Amino acid sequence: MYLSLIFKTIFMYFFIIFVYRIMGKKEVGQLSIVDLIVSILIAELIALSIESSEGSILVSVVPILVLVFVQILISFLTLKSEKIRYILDGKPTVIIKDGKLNFTEMSKLRYSLDDLLTQLRLQGVKSIDKVKHAVLENNGNLSVFSDNSDYPLPLILDGVIDFSVLKEIGKTHRWLLDLLRKKDLELEDVFYAFYTNGKTFIISRNELL
Repeated sequence: MYLSLIFKTIFMYFFIIFVYRIMGKKEVGQLSIVDLIVSILIAELIALSIESSEGSILVSVVPILVLVFVQILISFLTLKSEKIRYILDGKPTVIIKDGKLNFTEMSKLRYSLDDLLTQLRLQGVKSIDKVKHAVLENNGNLSVFSDNSDYPLPLILDGVIDFSVLKEIGKTHRWLLDLLRKKDLELEDVFYAFYTNGKTFIISRNELL
């Protein structure tokens, strides 16, 4: 019995290392909702396998492999589809803009003023009036930009235009396409483009090679 328990524990240890290497490297604070759910389910399956003295180890290994496949598939789909990415992972939300709190969005997210102040203190910010912009990321972390900086707004991500950002900066679809044309780029050639401090920065796929 004890030998079986030791074997299962050692096997699961190396098996989970292998599984997480397949799923990709992410810190705990960077896990999306899907990643977190998969991690919790894997932990439960491992616990059941180790606690069970009679069941085959495959009873846990097979479901874990299925979860890994589903997670990889979802990661691929979210990479290719903006709609699926927003449905599963959500979208970064501006909590403070130009020094003003966005209470409407905070209410939608059930994000209280205490939550905001706590995250600001964790980043060494003593007062809200020291913040020009603050963005609540998909993983729950708060990105803070001081008075002398401006936060980058993602215009294009993996060839897909974020029209809400265009509207926010007062630009049009035509303006963006003309900008790409001047740089001899097509929309599908752009890996990432962002707007900050009145300027647009573009990273093409060719620059990643």
